[in-house]
Order: sequence, then structure tokens, then C-alpha cells
Amino acid sequence: MIGNPVSDKGKGARIDAQVLDLLSQAGRRHGFDIIDITGASFDDSLRKAREKHDEYRYLVVVGGDGMIALGANAVGCSGTPLGIVATGSGNDFARGLGLPVNRIETAVEGIVGAIVRGSHIDVDMGRVTSLPGGYAVDASTGNLLSSGRDDNQGDAAGAVADAADGAAGNDGADGAQTVARPPIDRYYGGMLSCGLDASINDRANHSHLPGGSLRYFVAVLIEVTHMKRYGYHIKATLADGTVEERDIVSPMLTVANSRHIGGGLEVSPYSRFADGLLDLIWIDHVPGPIEIADAISKAYNGRLMASKVFGWQRVRSIEITRAAEGEEPPVLMADGEYIGHLPVTVTAQDRALRVLVPPAVAAAHAEDDGTRVLEAISRDGRDPITGEFA
Repeated sequence: MIGNPVSDKGKGARIDAQVLDLLSQAGRRHGFDIIDITGASFDDSLRKAREKHDEYRYLVVVGGDGMIALGANAVGCSGTPLGIVATGSGNDFARGLGLPVNRIETAVEGIVGAIVRGSHIDVDMGRVTSLPGGYAVDASTGNLLSSGRDDNQGDAAGAVADAADGAAGNDGADGAQTVARPPIDRYYGGMLSCGLDASINDRANHSHLPGGSLRYFVAVLIEVTHMKRYGYHIKATLADGTVEERDIVSPMLTVANSRHIGGGLEVSPYSRFADGLLDLIWIDHVPGPIEIADAISKAYNGRLMASKVFGWQRVRSIEITRAAEGEEPPVLMADGEYIGHLPVTVTAQDRALRVLVPPAVAAAHAEDDGTRVLEAISRDGRDPITGEFA
């Protein structure tokens, strides 16, 4: 188990203790042991989860989308199942999967039942890796890393950082901290936010308002009043294998794996968890006040893509670099955590994360043949292949 004791002004520690106790009780009944490998930070917990991977058969994370991202980066592509006790401010990944949200006992019961019955689903992830010049930042703060090595990146990244520091003359001999710029290699389950959506997420992270949905809604209202036009150059491999390359100068660019963000806002209503694809969404033009109000209302009823403010395409992978026009995009964010700076490649990882779910949830996902999404695309007037309005 990995918890998040510093979350919500210490409330996270009480929740972690409750989950640990519930899992321990279940373990005594069903014959398994629990180890708590919670670290001092996101990166410390991730390091411990990776180092101790041979000591556990299941990993349970307690918290919001950021903790799920931690778990996904610890056990993604390994076949080790991830259990989710969703107690964060957003809980968008768990909500999309149909898992309990802010119901601790129910969530633990579901995890234990899934372990006993061997019930799970395999879902896609997005993987973000640096192109030359791109670099990672501290996952919790968005700041440049303050040491010669980022524990989240491994030996190769550390060597790159050390070489960069040496070239800059920062050998650390005087005891001063160096500034590392290791490359990005990060999985995410929800959305990679590259523009306005990242600014909204950052503002919501620093808000003191109660409730994740309220914080996000207020952040949306503030940020959309002074949108910037960021410059992106994209090279995308589409669902049919064709490659498109062009500039997008836009306030927002998102590469989505799941539907929700910000505590239930359906920014990517066509996303599916196991189709081997990601959804590229961008603002097509700077909207006026009426278009903004219309888009916000549609975002809460699953019809955001019916708004002609937004462009949409399905992609297998995409390179995102800087365009000659437009402003410098902000730090990239995914699942509520800071990722790093462009340029990057984003790739769909087909069914790369195994998630513990109750049998009823597994059955619901098995029945999803894509019909619901195709009906929504048709309802909104889009072409399912090109993404353009019919």
C-alpha cells in the first residue's frame, strides 16, 4: 500500500491508517500480508514501489489521480494489478472506470474481493517521453529538480542530468545544489494537459477553496478570461495509420486517455479505456463570451465535442514541439501532477495497466463495444474518422 499522508492538511494520514487497518483485517481473513511503502514524497514513494516490486503481488494506492499516476508508473506494463482507493479532490480516473469515489470501506471491499476472485481489467495508458530539449520537472511542484538525479527517471536520466550539470560547470564540489534537467519518461491514465487546461489545473492545485470540483470550476472561470495562444507543432499518427503534420496555435491542447478532468468535467467524452488510442483535443479558435458559456455548459453534460470551438482527432502517437508562432506553452501536467516541458512524444500504450475491479465492473467494461461512443460522435455531428464536423 502507498498512501498520501500530507494530503488535505493531514487528513490523508487518517485515511491511510483506516485503509491499512481494513486491508490488514482482510488479510487475516484471506491469508495475505500488507506492507506500507509510503515515502516522503511522490518520487520517494515511486522509488520504493519500484525497488520493492519483487516483494508484493498487488499494489494499492490511496488518494486522488496523482496517486493513481504514481501507481501506474510503478506497476504499468508489468502485469502487477493496481488497486485504487479514490479519496482525492478529483478522482477522475476512478470515476471513469466506475469505481467507488470517496467511499473508503466500499473501495477496500472491492479491492479485496477482486484479489480473492482474480477480477481485473486491462486499460490503456499514455506515455510521455522527451524529444531533444524536453525535460522533466518535480512532479509535486513543477519546479526544476534540485539535485543531480531524479529518482523517478532512473540511471540513464541521472547520467544525462549529471552530464548537463558538468557542461554547465555545476560539479557540486562546493556543496551547492545543482539544477537537473533529466528527460521525461512518464505514464499517465487521464489526460496530458499542454495549455489552458494545464494552467487551470495549476490554479486549482493552489486554490484554498473546498472541494475539487469547485476549485476546478472557479479556476476555469478565471483562466478563460485571459487565454493565451500557445504555439504547437504536431506530427500525429492517426487511428488509421496515416501521418499528419501541422501547426496548431491555440489556447489549449490535450492528449486524453480518459473522459474526465477536474472532478467530473467531460473534456474528452469519446475516450475509451481499452481502444489503443488517445484523443487529441484542442481549441480551434479563441472563443467569444457566448461560445465560452456554451462550451462550459456542454462540458458538464458530456457534449463538449458538439461545440465548434473544439477540434478532435484520434491518434496512436503524437510529437509535440514548438511552432514558430504563438507563445511558449506552460509546464505540461497529467493526472494532477507536473510532467515537464516540450518537446515530447506521446504514445498510446495498449492495455498496459492492470486494475483490480469488482466482477460487476469488469463485466461492464467487457460489454463496452464502442457503440455508446459512436452514437455520441454521430449525435454531435462529427465524422468518426477525420474528427471534422459532417
